[in-house]
Amino acid sequence: MVWQQVYDPFGNMFISTLMGAIPVVVMLACLGFFHIKAHIAAGLGLLSAFIIAVFVYGMPASLAGNAAFLGGLTGLLPIGWIVLNIIFLHQLTEQNGSFKVLQDSIAGITQDRRLQLLLIAFAFGAFFEGAAGFGTPVAVTAAILIGLGFSPLAASGLSLIANTAPVAYGALGTPVITLAQVHGYDLHAVSSMIGRQLPFFSLLVPFWLIWAFAGRKAMMEIWPAILVTGASFALSQFVVSNYIGVELVDVIAAIVSMVALVSFLRVWQPKKIWTSVSLKGHDKDGGEAKAPMPVVKHPIGDVIRAWTPWAILTIFVFIWGLPEVKKYFNGIYAPKFPIEGLHNLVEKVPPVVPTPHKEAAIYTLNLLSATGTGILLAAIVGGLIMKYSPVALVKSFFRTIWLVRYSLLTIVLMLALGTLTRFSGTDTTLGLAFANTGWMYPFFGTLMGWLGVALTGSDTASNVLFGGMQKVAAEQLGLSANLMGAANSSGGVMGKMIDAQSIVVASTATRWFNHEGDILRYVFFHSVALACLVGIFVTMQAYVWPFTLMVVK
Repeated sequence: MVWQQVYDPFGNMFISTLMGAIPVVVMLACLGFFHIKAHIAAGLGLLSAFIIAVFVYGMPASLAGNAAFLGGLTGLLPIGWIVLNIIFLHQLTEQNGSFKVLQDSIAGITQDRRLQLLLIAFAFGAFFEGAAGFGTPVAVTAAILIGLGFSPLAASGLSLIANTAPVAYGALGTPVITLAQVHGYDLHAVSSMIGRQLPFFSLLVPFWLIWAFAGRKAMMEIWPAILVTGASFALSQFVVSNYIGVELVDVIAAIVSMVALVSFLRVWQPKKIWTSVSLKGHDKDGGEAKAPMPVVKHPIGDVIRAWTPWAILTIFVFIWGLPEVKKYFNGIYAPKFPIEGLHNLVEKVPPVVPTPHKEAAIYTLNLLSATGTGILLAAIVGGLIMKYSPVALVKSFFRTIWLVRYSLLTIVLMLALGTLTRFSGTDTTLGLAFANTGWMYPFFGTLMGWLGVALTGSDTASNVLFGGMQKVAAEQLGLSANLMGAANSSGGVMGKMIDAQSIVVASTATRWFNHEGDILRYVFFHSVALACLVGIFVTMQAYVWPFTLMVVK
């Protein structure tokens, strides 16, 4: 028997919205205020989501349980699989000493911590976002930053802040492609619209990143380097998204940004070298300010060997992100498992969709095409090149599983929570609350995208969840559908830094276990502030000349 979602179970949108928000509030409060361990907080959030879904929204308990089960599977693959294997690679490079050589080589480019952040967290992270997405950039950059000596909170929080502007075009444009395919947007038009919103924030985020790390004065000391990094990325992002295509926007922009920054640093260095590895104003962030170690020059052969595992990782991740490669591997092995007792048994209804629509619940075991598998193979190849024996690799892999066991459990529980709220309709209730804001809809519609990513952990999932609603609301209000579809994706990128799975990935990569609440409290302001700025910008595009000239009809 098919169960139809109910979005206003109390017949009062205010009360229904408050009830729909309870699972999210429970989890965030447990993490951010009560300092409860992440896997327990996720479990309590999941329990409250189950109670609200069954006893408030009237969802049959069997459907609710199966929805949580589907989310848990998704937590293991692809998200948990990425985290496990990137930590495995990092362990290998640390154990044989090559990571120390890599650190020294980066210090050879610049010893200034602010410039290292621009290079690693923003530019290098953007490449991994563009090539793979799904937690990979935070896992990689946070692991590198902690190895460079950054404090755990700095490495975690700053990796999350940096991984924002590239997210809309992550995983070779998957969020934008999905938005167009699922909800009937013109792909080029909506991509061009996103490419006229995000470049302003691609320019802003590097400044914001350094300000968050070192303060305004220290930021201004290196403003030329920040400008080169952000402007080169932003300009490339605009050109590629508007005139070339959606798939390689971040990959090309990130490469251009890295080359521009490294080239600029050959002719310019700051007068004062910033030595702190801790966040300015944070004394208890898991680390203390340190002076940089003297630059150690290593033979070129040692430097090449140190970078080889990460170069292999870059190549494998890029190859695994190509649609043709994914299609090939999925053709070999990617069995689909409809979740019995859930598949096509939940029906979305207007105003979320034009006509009632049954929700598919199919889990695809795409182990071969999963990004985490590419990372695992890169780690194995890199490990063999580093002269590890097969037995040593296997032992290290199982040690890594034990190391990240609680993080994997947390990711499973959080994805179960997010999937249950999607199938029960509680997240749609929150979205509808934003949709009923009249002429202020461009601002709050942008925040709807932010909410979607904060809840689901994915710009792609947020576009699937709210993309149709954005289109319907925009047409009713006489706004450009492309404007609001793009706003959903552009606003969503700022929610990436507070979604639970990203925070767990960051804490795991830095091995700052059980401090997810500290990370959440630190990044929350930055997430809300940047999302509001995107909302203001979209509102100006909707109503204020000359910003209205940028709108793609």
